[in-house]
This record gives sequence, C-alpha cells and structure tokens, in this order.
Amino acid sequence: MALELKSAEFRREREQTWRELEGLVERAEKNGVASLDAASLTRLPTLYRATLSGLSVARAISLDANLLSYLEALSARAYLSLYGVRERPAALLAAFFAWRLPAAVRGAWREIALAAVLMLAGILTAWLLTMRDPGFYDSFVSPGLQGGRNFQATVEQLRNSLGSHDDKVDRLGFFAAWLFSHNAQIGMMSFALGFALGVPTVLLLFYNGLMLGAFLALFQANGLLLPLGGWLSIHGPTEITALVLSAAGGLKLGGAVLFAGREPRLVRLAREGRDAAVVMMGAVLLFLLAGVLEGLGRQLIVDTAIRYLLGWGIFASLLSYFLLKGRR
Repeated sequence: MALELKSAEFRREREQTWRELEGLVERAEKNGVASLDAASLTRLPTLYRATLSGLSVARAISLDANLLSYLEALSARAYLSLYGVRERPAALLAAFFAWRLPAAVRGAWREIALAAVLMLAGILTAWLLTMRDPGFYDSFVSPGLQGGRNFQATVEQLRNSLGSHDDKVDRLGFFAAWLFSHNAQIGMMSFALGFALGVPTVLLLFYNGLMLGAFLALFQANGLLLPLGGWLSIHGPTEITALVLSAAGGLKLGGAVLFAGREPRLVRLAREGRDAAVVMMGAVLLFLLAGVLEGLGRQLIVDTAIRYLLGWGIFASLLSYFLLKGRR
C-alpha cells in the first residue's frame, strides 16, 4: 500500500513535465525541430534532463513497469529530437554522389587494380587459346550464351548479329530491365562471395574475362573485330566498370578477413564493409546504366563510329568523376 502511494505521488509531482515534453517531441517529430519557437527550443533540453532524472529515480525505487517503459520511450524520443541526425534524404543523396561514392572508389584502388588485372588475364588467356584452337570457344562460352555466334556461323551471320534486332522500344525496355537484373546478380555474387576470403570472387571475375576473350577471338578470326568493338563499346565499358567495382568490394571484404592485423576481425570487417557497401551501390547504379545502354542504345544505334564515341565518352566521364569528384 505504501509503495502504491509513493508511486502515485511520484507521478503526480512530475507528470506535467512529462506531458509538456511529450507535446514538444510530438511537434518536433511531425514538423521538424525547426517548427519549434525559441521558448520551446529553450525548454526542450530542460524538460529532457528533468525526465531523465525522473527515470533514474523511478528505477531506483522500483516503480511499476508501465511507468518505466513510458519514461524510457519518452527519453529516447526526446534524445533523437535533440541530438539525432536531421539531414534530409535529399541532402544525404547529394552527399553520396558529391563525395562519398567517389571517395570510396578511390579508397579501394588496390582492389580495383587487382580486379582489373584478373579480368584482363582472363581475356588474354581465352583469346590466345581460342585463336590457337577454336575448340576452346565452347569451353569458355556456353551454348546458351552464344546466341548463334560461334565458329560454325558464317561471316555474314556474325555481321548481322551486330545490327539492330528489334525496333519496338517497349520490348527493348523489357530487355533492358532483364539485362540489369542479370548483370546485377553477377555483381552481387562477386561482392557477397568476398566473405569467403575472396576466392570465389577471383574465380568469377576471371571466368567473365574468359568469356569476353573467347568472344573477341571469334570475331577477330572472321575479320569483324572493329564492328564487334563498336557493338561492345555501347555498353561494355560501363558494364565492365560495374563488374570490376563489385568484385573490388568483395575483395575488400575478403582482405578485411584475411589481413585484420592487430584489430579484431569483426571490427576490421565492419569498418571496411561500410566503404565496400558504398562501392557496391555505385556498381549497381552502373549496372542499371549498362542495362539501359545495352537494351536500348545498342539496338537503336547501329553506326559503329557513334557506338564507339558514346560508349567510351561515357567511360571517360565516369573515370573523371571517380578520380576528381569530391576531393575537397
């Protein structure tokens, strides 16, 4: 009975403070802290400290659980109103593109260089082997991905495969969406498999290089390397950049596990993982751009010179962005 009286007296003495704080917090949550007038802004920290003091007393004298839960929730909401991050989504998005993404890419330059070397090694290996023995082509490029482009096809068939396939923009849009989904899945796998010490990421990247190298050898053997370059240029530089970035993110995770140094592995992984995730977000955006270029641009733009200019112009812009943006 004495405890119930003490609880009621405690609540009666302080309830007005809690209600006032709750009203200010609700206004701040609904319309932002900037909506509070000067008197309310001055009052808010005072009420917050008084509520924290009441919470401390309530815990000390073991008051009822419902009151404790109410005070804990109110204190947490007031803390967020006073000290929480107030950046708007638009500002966070602007900061991401202005400096966070290019800074993260520059910070992963070692992993990016390694990923690029691995892909180039795969391209060169398949190109040399296929030029020596065309039988290797089917080993590097599965029949499901060949689309009739193999050593049994005629030069004219291969040349026609580089032209426009469909003039219906709506169908091309669906094709672009499918390509984005497919390529993004490959990139996600390269990133996620980095946890396995980066070994699957290395193998996946090298295998993608093998497919591209065999493809180049096929068209070179038929005297179509220049038009093939235009066909690939419309989307290839952007897509390969995305693949390299996603693999670099995975290698960054693998490096954090393998080379933690004196840091606990989980601490190192958490720190490196934040930057790796930003790099991967940039890769997903590039996969989206590459899917649009491949599904729409490559089908609608058939002039080889324009394909080269567009594809490599976009790559030069991306390179400048990653190297120069946000250095201040």
